[in-house]
Amino acid sequence: MKKVSTYTEALAAEICDRIADGEPLRQICRDERMPAWRTVYHWIEARPEFAERMERARRAGFDAIAEEALEIANTPEVGEETEDDGEKLKVKRGDMLGHRKLQVETRLKLLAKWHPTKYGDKTSMELTGASGGPVQISETDRGARLAAIVAAATARAEDDPAADLV
Repeated sequence: MKKVSTYTEALAAEICDRIADGEPLRQICRDERMPAWRTVYHWIEARPEFAERMERARRAGFDAIAEEALEIANTPEVGEETEDDGEKLKVKRGDMLGHRKLQVETRLKLLAKWHPTKYGDKTSMELTGASGGPVQISETDRGARLAAIVAAATARAEDDPAADLV
């Protein structure tokens, strides 16, 4: 059956609802009655109102994925591991901890990339002086230091015209 490519409010609403539930767009678009994922991106480019709805749905979907990661971490999953020692096949039943850990880590890494301000690791940098406290510099000193840096870079550029002035 041919994929749908005509934009309708019903399709747009369903796509946004499923995105908000944390379902990936490519998975949604694998359904026969859904458009190809490229078509959805064309709709996003062509229709600002749909782009805004998709952005809101994605943000809600990020929260859904985070909640799913927590659920995976809190729910043991019993499975079987097989090991062949050459003579006999050993089957061990137990919690699939490694598998669950991979599922959680994958979701958290994707969330950190997709929405770093909310799900990324917080990084900060603090400049401290010799006394261990914050560096205190007056506006006059800051201006003088900047002027010296510019003068040195200009002199270097005059000596070597191929030098980068970055």
